[in-house]
Order: sequence, then structure tokens, then C-alpha cells
Amino acid sequence: MMKNLSLVLNIILLLAVGYLYYYNFSGKKTAAIAEKLNSGSGISDSGGYRPPLAYVELDSLNENITFIKERRLELEAEMKAIEQEQENGYRSLQSQKDNFLKKGAAITEEEAQNFQGKLIDQQQKIDSRKQEQSQRLNEKSFNIMEGIQKKLKEFLTEYNKDKKYMYIFTTGSGLDYMVFKDSTLNITRDVIRGMNEKMKAESKK
Repeated sequence: MMKNLSLVLNIILLLAVGYLYYYNFSGKKTAAIAEKLNSGSGISDSGGYRPPLAYVELDSLNENITFIKERRLELEAEMKAIEQEQENGYRSLQSQKDNFLKKGAAITEEEAQNFQGKLIDQQQKIDSRKQEQSQRLNEKSFNIMEGIQKKLKEFLTEYNKDKKYMYIFTTGSGLDYMVFKDSTLNITRDVIRGMNEKMKAESKK
């Protein structure tokens, strides 16, 4: 499940940074951060030409943007809690079964059938609760990823105002379709630094 969450985060990041950004965003703090990064950090050759392409490493974003790391750990902790609750429920059922079987030959057929029905009912409730909890967690995960996508789009829109890249590509585990990457076109460090500053500033509001 955690691998799936990590993959979904990667896919959301792919959607967030794999587009052409032409539109303006009105957030003053985001603009200030992007302006700070833009100063003196342009990519150009000796003739002043700026390539219209750049790329971002998704694995690095996942591991170095504090907001994403915190949300991932939060989701992992909640999933572990759900799994632990189910495991505890199953252990309780096993304990009840062991205690019941200690009666041995004294158990009547009617008692056995009633007990079996009781166990099945409890197991269904345990499984149903896990399903409900997992569904809520999936919804929470989706909302978190939507938020990450939105914040990345906001930052990159501002970041690209002066950069004027035509395309920003993505690269990462399981999503890397580039057979060659010029490291001078890598803007991952800027994105990590800018997103961390953006999220830190927003958390103080």
C-alpha cells in the first residue's frame, strides 16, 4: 500500500510539473521567492542563449520537500494504524476460538454453530471497518496530492515568468523516458528550495 502511495505521489508530481506554464499567479510571497531564485540563476551558454527546456527530478522532490515528506509519513502512519487494528481484531478472534475449543467434547453442535456464526460476524465487522478506514485514508491521500499539485503549479508558474521555459519535463523512478539529460537543464534544486520556502512562509500565515 505504501509503495502505491509513493507511486501515486510521483504521478501527481508528474502532472504538476510536466506542463507549459504561461499564466500569472497573484500570490506575493510566491512571487518574491521565485524572483529571489531567478536572480543570477538562469541557464545560458556563452552567447546568452537560454534553452527552452528544463527538467525536474521527482524522486528528489519527494525526498527533499519537507511538506511532501511530512504528508507521506503521515499517510504511512495512518495506514499502519489501520493494519494494526485489523491484526489486533484477528488475534482477539483467535483467542476466543482457542478458549472455546478448550471445552473439548463438552461442546454441543448447536454451541459450535452459534460460536462459528459469532466469529464470522465479528470478522466481517473487522474487515468492514478496515475497508471504511482505508477509503477515508484514500480520500485524504487524494486531497493531499491535489494540494501538492496545486502548490507546485503555483510555484512553477511564478518561477517560469522570467525563465520562460517552453517545457518543463520530469524524470524519476518508473517515469523516466529520457535517454539523455543535460545536467545544466536540471532545475530540481531551485524547485526544492523554492517549495520549501513557499510552504514555510504559508505555514506562518
